[in-house]
Amino acid sequence: MSQWQITQEEKKLPVLKNPLFIEGLPGIANVGKIATDFLIEELNAKRLYSFFSYRFPHSVFVGENNLIETPKIEIYYKAFGKNSKKRDLLILTGDIQPIDEESCYTFCEEVLKVALQFRCKEMITTGGIGLQNIPDEPKVYCTSNDAGLFKDYTKKGLGVEKNIFGVVGPIIGVSGVLLGLGKKRGVKAVSLLAETFAHPMYLGVKGGKEILSVIEKKFRYGVDLKKVSQEIVEIEKQLMKKTKEWATEAVSHSRAGAKPKAKEVSYIG
Repeated sequence: MSQWQITQEEKKLPVLKNPLFIEGLPGIANVGKIATDFLIEELNAKRLYSFFSYRFPHSVFVGENNLIETPKIEIYYKAFGKNSKKRDLLILTGDIQPIDEESCYTFCEEVLKVALQFRCKEMITTGGIGLQNIPDEPKVYCTSNDAGLFKDYTKKGLGVEKNIFGVVGPIIGVSGVLLGLGKKRGVKAVSLLAETFAHPMYLGVKGGKEILSVIEKKFRYGVDLKKVSQEIVEIEKQLMKKTKEWATEAVSHSRAGAKPKAKEVSYIG
């Protein structure tokens, strides 16, 4: 029996054209989460699937209305129509990440099943590279499970740093495991990682915007980056409250695996 219960939120599954899959779950400064939530709001994406597991953290959140909210992980989609030159989107977001190694791997297997179901051949995972200080102009680094795709994302004009070796240790969590399992399943993938401040209560809005900037330069979705609104910031502040303890533990584990440098850095998906 699968650890994951997947609920289809649309009565009829959409037909997607050469979809691009983008992942952005909570991690250091919620950089990836900020990026994907903004895309979902800006493009008015629709919820396609929701995930539940008894391997979720054993807790619920208390909302501003004083009522409880259960943790959620969801996939949204955006179809631009047959006549559009834009690639359709599948977007993975949520309040949490799987809490242990086994559940992370089984979850990523389920995500890849969805990607392959819609004949998705390319994925982007996102996250933050934790620094000891707040970066004024965060850099975006890239790694990949395919040499050709890596070259495509690190060419001039996209603003992506390609020399990531020695900058981060192991990429822990969904952002890393999706690349590894994707290679086994024939799904090419890159991970876009933006510099941010490695503090559990810091909100990596600048890093999220830099990742969105790379995606916009490459795919031309028409996203107005100036519209990273106060509403989005407020949503993410609430998320930071939810994930404070998880993020603190994540930073600790990430630092244990990172290579020491003069400017200490660490990363967790």
